[in-house]
Amino acid sequence: ISICRDLPNIEVITFSVNGISDLEPLNQCQNLSELYLRKNNITSLNELFYLKNLPRLRVLWLSENPCCGSDPHHYRMTVLRNLPSLQKLDNQAVTEEELSQALVDGEEITAPPARRSVENGCPESTESSAAESTTETESELLNFSLEETNKIREELGMKPVPRDKFSSFSPRETDCNRKKRNNVLNAILLLMKELDKEGLEIVQQTVGRRLQAFRKKELQEE
Repeated sequence: ISICRDLPNIEVITFSVNGISDLEPLNQCQNLSELYLRKNNITSLNELFYLKNLPRLRVLWLSENPCCGSDPHHYRMTVLRNLPSLQKLDNQAVTEEELSQALVDGEEITAPPARRSVENGCPESTESSAAESTTETESELLNFSLEETNKIREELGMKPVPRDKFSSFSPRETDCNRKKRNNVLNAILLLMKELDKEGLEIVQQTVGRRLQAFRKKELQEE
């Protein structure tokens, strides 16, 4: 989702089922009108803090996240109190009555969620004793990302990415850079699904030119 920091004019974002837990990268997407985040790992409704200043946001799908909790009324009222411009929440139209009720039953969010320090999208390690747990979690997310990427590639008629190439683009890369590259790859593949034939042909031509440039550079280095 960090790729969104470089896409301030994007209007529709579909990141359902992606293990997303942090919405901070979206706070600069001022043209965003539709946001689909169903079945992610958003644990706190305080993440709505990052969406409060998006003037064009009209559609939000946030259901099946941990932040929805066990009280669907409190969840919906809190979302609507903080995002009163929404016209549809979780595929259900928002009514004037709900907006009025949200001022009474909803919780006002005035601060972002508390979390460990993050620099350029890479969490800083705060406890060495948690290293094993963190590594295991990242491995699970990586397996999930690979599965999703190959599913998208299959729909586009492309060959699947081998696990070794997906998880280790270069032995000299840091874990942070590798995860960033995986995120960019996923974002590109998702956006390609929205292109028509002409758009895909443009992408194909651009990729061809880039590959030729890389091959030429490799030959020069040899």
